[in-house]
Amino acid sequence: MQPVNISAPAYFHKVVDCQWACPAHTPVPEYIRLIGQGRYSDAYMINWVSNVFPGVLGRTCDRPCEPACRRGRVEENNGETPEPVAICRLKRVAADHKDDVKSRMPTVAPSNGKRIACVGAGPSALTVARDLAPLGYQVTVFDSEAKAGGFIRSQIPRFRLPESVIDEETGYVLDLGVQFVSGHRVESMRGLLDQGYDAVFVGCGAPRGRELDIPGRKEAAANIHIGIDWLASVSFGHITSVAPRVIVLGGGNTAMDCCRSARRLGGTDVKVIVRSGFEEMKASPWEKEDAQHEGIPIVNFHVPKSFDHDNGKLTGMTFEVVRAVYDDKGRRSLVPTGEPDVFFACDTVLLAVGQENAFPWIERDCGIEFDRWGLPVLGKDSFQSTVPHVFFGGDAAFGPKNIITAVAHGHEAAVSIDRFLHAESVAQRPAPLTQLMSQKMGIHEWSYRNDVSNDTRFKVPWADAEKALASIRVEVELGFDAAVAFKEASRCLNCDVQTVFNRDTCIECDACVDICPMDCITFTANGEEDDLRGRLKAPASNTSQDLYVSAELKTGHIMVKDEDVCLHCGLCAERCPTGAWDMQKFLLNTTQAGPGCRDSARVHELSAAGPSQGARAPLGGSAVHGVTSVGVHTSRSACKPST
Repeated sequence: MQPVNISAPAYFHKVVDCQWACPAHTPVPEYIRLIGQGRYSDAYMINWVSNVFPGVLGRTCDRPCEPACRRGRVEENNGETPEPVAICRLKRVAADHKDDVKSRMPTVAPSNGKRIACVGAGPSALTVARDLAPLGYQVTVFDSEAKAGGFIRSQIPRFRLPESVIDEETGYVLDLGVQFVSGHRVESMRGLLDQGYDAVFVGCGAPRGRELDIPGRKEAAANIHIGIDWLASVSFGHITSVAPRVIVLGGGNTAMDCCRSARRLGGTDVKVIVRSGFEEMKASPWEKEDAQHEGIPIVNFHVPKSFDHDNGKLTGMTFEVVRAVYDDKGRRSLVPTGEPDVFFACDTVLLAVGQENAFPWIERDCGIEFDRWGLPVLGKDSFQSTVPHVFFGGDAAFGPKNIITAVAHGHEAAVSIDRFLHAESVAQRPAPLTQLMSQKMGIHEWSYRNDVSNDTRFKVPWADAEKALASIRVEVELGFDAAVAFKEASRCLNCDVQTVFNRDTCIECDACVDICPMDCITFTANGEEDDLRGRLKAPASNTSQDLYVSAELKTGHIMVKDEDVCLHCGLCAERCPTGAWDMQKFLLNTTQAGPGCRDSARVHELSAAGPSQGARAPLGGSAVHGVTSVGVHTSRSACKPST
C-alpha cells in the first residue's frame, strides 16, 4: 500500500464519520464540545453557518450523522444495541439554551445590483437567500403561503416542531434584507424570466402526493385524503378533528406524522398499514418507535386491494397478505401467501405512499429540459438547469429527500449562482477549507477531554402522555437539560482530533502498540490491502474505513493504523517517548458563496498568504462562526464573534 496523504482534505474528513455523513458537512464534534463547555450560543452559530436551521433540525432531522457515529462500532460490549451520540438532540440543546444571537448575524454588504428570484420559501431557497443576501444580492423569495418555511411549516406537525421555532429561524434569514413576497404563487416560469432577474432558484419542493388508484377510490373519495395535503390542512387549522377509525397507508415519515396527528385529533382506532416489512419501511427507526409508543399499531406485508364503501360512504379497506421473497441478487418480490384477504373497518384513509414533483407552471418550451421522471435535467453538483441562469435545489432538484439535504443543495446552488454571476464556471467546485493543529499542552495534557465515557445514550424526556395526546400543539419531546446535555456531549469521542504519525521520530519501540486499548496500531511489512488487513494485530474487516499507512520506516516495516475503531483517546501520543504521535484537531468547513468560492479571489489570497500559511478561511466564505473551542481556531468571519 502507498502512504496515505493526510494533507488531502478528504482523508481526515472521512475519519470524522458524523461530519462526513452529514449532507451539509456540519462540524459536529466542534459544536458538541462547545455544548459540553456550556457555550451554547457559539455552538448554535457553528450550526447556523452550516445547516441554517439548528432549532428545526434539532427536532426533525433525519440524522444521517447518527448511524455513522463511531460509538455504534466501539460500544459492542456496552449494552445489547450500541447507540450513537444523540447528535440531533444536542443540536436542539444549542438552540434552546443559546442567548440572543441577532447581533452575531452577518452584516449585509451594499447592493451589487444583481437580482435573484427564489421560488418557494422552503429550506433550500432560504439557504440560497441566507448565503447570497449578505453579499449584496437583492434576493426576492416568492411563496404561496403567508409565512416562510415551506414543508417545514406545512407538513411537520406542531407537536414535533413548534411554530415559534420556525418563525425564529426563518426570521433570521428574512432579516438579512431578503424581500419575502407571501401569498404569491408563481404561475409561469416564462413570466418570471421576463422580469429580468439575473438568476432564478427553484426550490418549490415535491408538492404532490402520490395517488392509489384501486377499486373504490373515486366512489369513496370524500373520506380518502392525500397525506401531505391533509397535514397542511391540519397545520393551518383547516382540519381540527378526524373520525374515530383511521387507516394510514404508507411506511415513511409522512405516514408517521399522519397517524400521530390523527391520534391527537380524535382518532381512537388509528393504524398504519404497509406493504413492506417493518425493517424495510422508509420511516426513521425513531419515528416508528414514537408511533408505537403512542399505541399506534403498524401492520406489515398487507397490500391494499380496494376501498370498500356503501353507496359512497367509506366502510373499510381490503388487503392481500404477502411475504417477501428474495432472488439470488437480493432483489425483493412480494408474493401472496395464499391466506384469505383481510378487511379493516375505517372511517378515514390517509394516503402517504410517496410524493412526486410537479412543475405545471414551468412551460415545456421555455428551455428547461426534464427527464423521463419529470425531474429537471441538472448539473450533478452545480444544480444548474439547461437554462444557464436557472438553478434548482431541495426536493425540486432530484426528488423528495429531507431538510438537511435541501440545505446542502441550497449552499451548492448559491455557490453556483455566485460563480455564474462572476463569469466563472459553475462546474468547478471550490475546495473546502481545512486546518490541522496540535492539541498538545504538556507531556500528558491535551486541550480536549480525552477520557472515554462509558455512559450509554441518555433518553430525551417526554411530556406527560395524556397531556401530549390531548393537543396537536403540545410538543412531545422536552429536550435535554444542561446537566444531561453535558453527560451526553461527553459521550462524543472527538473523532476530529486526529492521531498524526511522524515516521522520522519513530524508533519502533511498540509502546503505542502496547497501550492502544483497541489494538488499532501495527508495525509490519507492507503488502496489498486485503493481505495487510488480515495481518494487523486486530484484523481490520470494515473496508469502508481506511487504513492509515505510513511511509517505510528504518527497519523496512510500515506503521498501519485501523481508523475504524480508534477512540481518539491520545494514549498512543502520551506513551510515545519521541513524540512520533501527536493529537491534532482537524477542522473542515465547506466553502460557501462569496469571494472565497471564486477563482480570482482564491488565487489572490493564496498568493498573499505565501507558502507557509497553508489553507486559510475565505473572505466571507465558510469559516464564519468566529468562535474558539478546542485549541487555537481563528477565522475571518462574516458572522460577528461573541464578545
